Amino acid sequence: MSQHALLRSVKGLGIPGTARKEDRKTKLKVATPAPEVDRQNDRNDDGKDHFAMRNGVRCAGVHLIVDLHGAKRLNDIEHIEATLRRCVEAARATLLHIHLHHFQPSGVSGVAVLAESHISIHTWPEIGYAALDVFMCGLADPDACIPVLREAFSAKRVGVNELLRGQNA
Repeated sequence: MSQHALLRSVKGLGIPGTARKEDRKTKLKVATPAPEVDRQNDRNDDGKDHFAMRNGVRCAGVHLIVDLHGAKRLNDIEHIEATLRRCVEAARATLLHIHLHHFQPSGVSGVAVLAESHISIHTWPEIGYAALDVFMCGLADPDACIPVLREAFSAKRVGVNELLRGQNA
């Protein structure tokens, strides 16, 4: 991959922005080690697997591709972090780590790493657009993130595409 693939819009790499890492004093839900899995039946020792079920289709996880248009507060890193935390809570997922990077002069990219997978965000405040991936497996509910995102960023339009990852796996 060339270095040019890493460039964002007209921002370039320029002066590094501020990276935002998890506050180590904040108490997080800690994922417990996964029980041993019976590979033949794809179940762990508590009788549950970590796959998702969507409209009767068993899959590794539900991946929502979310586009926010006409959105606000896309350059506010604290607001973005708080919103990702609300999404995790609404989806009943387990937060492992959040890492956000604030580009100069504007834009934020980052990820909330979950025991159930992740939520990533990339923002272009100058055009009111944000791109998010919400990918979750198990019993987490990725759909619960959509109203949180719509309200938090006052999006005029929200587009959602769904992929069922790992069908027939």
